[in-house]
Amino acid sequence: MGKRASERIPVCVDVELDCCHKVRGTVLNISEKGMFISIKEMCFPFDPRIKVGIPFNEDILHVPVKLRRIEMSPDSQDGIGVELAVPSEAYYNLVENLRAAL
Repeated sequence: MGKRASERIPVCVDVELDCCHKVRGTVLNISEKGMFISIKEMCFPFDPRIKVGIPFNEDILHVPVKLRRIEMSPDSQDGIGVELAVPSEAYYNLVENLRAAL
């Protein structure tokens, strides 16, 4: 397996996903390119274009992402891997703040 393009930062941040319907999840790791979001109740179909609402600076940062993978297993955390569709300065600031908090 190859090295990732950007470092993943372990976090635990509750988020809301808008993908045909509202779904709540928890970001378990995040990077400049994307994030892995744990979801307790997977609801299908999943639209490949999703908006993730992340709390940041007393507001909600709405981040458009693309679905890259779905993980469902009885032995591990169910969730989705997503990639940023449109990177923004605000998102990069969020990642830097999380990195500094480690």
